[in-house]
Amino acid sequence: MLRVDLGQLDREGSVAVEGVIGADDDLWRETDLEWSGDVNVRLRASFAGTGEVVARGSVAGVLKQECRRCLQPVETHFAEDVTMVYVADGDEGGGEYALEPVGDALDLSGAVREEIVLAVNPFVVCKPECKGLCPRCGQNLNDEVCDCAVDEADPRWAVLRELKSE
Repeated sequence: MLRVDLGQLDREGSVAVEGVIGADDDLWRETDLEWSGDVNVRLRASFAGTGEVVARGSVAGVLKQECRRCLQPVETHFAEDVTMVYVADGDEGGGEYALEPVGDALDLSGAVREEIVLAVNPFVVCKPECKGLCPRCGQNLNDEVCDCAVDEADPRWAVLRELKSE
C-alpha cells in the first residue's frame, strides 16, 4: 500500500512515498490492465498552504497489451508523471481527490490506480508497418496474404473521393 503518515507529514512538511505494486495485486482487479512485472511508484507528498495534500512523482511498469491491428501480444513500457491533490472537504473536481485518511495515514493507492488507468494508451501497435487482420477471413496479414477478394468501393462515396483527389 502507498500510505502517507499524516503525523510525519505534519512534522516534516514533505515525505517520500515509494512502493512496488505487484502485477497480481487486487488493485488492478476490474481495470483490464495486465502487467508483465511490478509497478514502481515514487511520490513526494507535501502540505499545500490551503490544507490540501499534494503528491507528485512517477509511476513505471511494463504492460501486456494487444496490437489494435493484428491482436498479437505486445509489451509496452509505461512511464508517467503524476500529480494528485487531496482536499479535506470532499469537494472533488479539477483532478482533485477527496481526502479520506485511514487512521493517521492517507492511502494513495486508489488515486494512483485511477491516474494509471487514465494514462494508459489503449491504441498500441506491434510495429508501425503492421498490416492487421483481413476483414473477411481474419487472417493475420503480417504472416501471410489471404485469397479474399477486395471489395469495390461503395459508389455512393464517389463524390467525396473526387473532392479528395482535387
